[in-house]
Amino acid sequence: MPLDSLSHFDEKSGVVSCITDWGCWWQTVHEVHIEVNLPKNTKAKEVSVRVCPNEINCTVCKNIVFKGRLYSTVHADETVWTVEDNKLLSIVLAKADVTLKDEIWESLLEGDMYKPDPLTLHKMRQKLDLERFQIENPGFDFSHAKLSKSYDHQPGWSVEALKKKGEDGTEKQT
Repeated sequence: MPLDSLSHFDEKSGVVSCITDWGCWWQTVHEVHIEVNLPKNTKAKEVSVRVCPNEINCTVCKNIVFKGRLYSTVHADETVWTVEDNKLLSIVLAKADVTLKDEIWESLLEGDMYKPDPLTLHKMRQKLDLERFQIENPGFDFSHAKLSKSYDHQPGWSVEALKKKGEDGTEKQT
């Protein structure tokens, strides 16, 4: 299935993003999207994005926003970045390992840098599975589907347990 036929999947179903101190990132089956909030009136010439197959370096106004080894390999020569409205940097990385059926980036950088919380990661896994179903079955619309697959990897871990816990990880009082 051509990628352009998936162009509206995220628009219909929304994205599951990992919020960071500089912006956010999210992923699709084929790409990793990064959005960096910029100071007002930032020009593209004040931004530097260097991407190698396993590393990224993002600098804005000579200040390093993030730098490090990527969670997984990308096609560096397919990276696209733009400055939108002089206030948002949008970076799109093409995943190199899209043939791995259950490949998900559990963090943006190695060492758990910019790792989503467990509930967000759970939702990312569901979203990627729905996108894979859409790719495999182009005649169907999975944008509003719900999955009942168990994504629990740790004993005693469940979405319900996460929802009962507060922001700090302690049990909520009911």
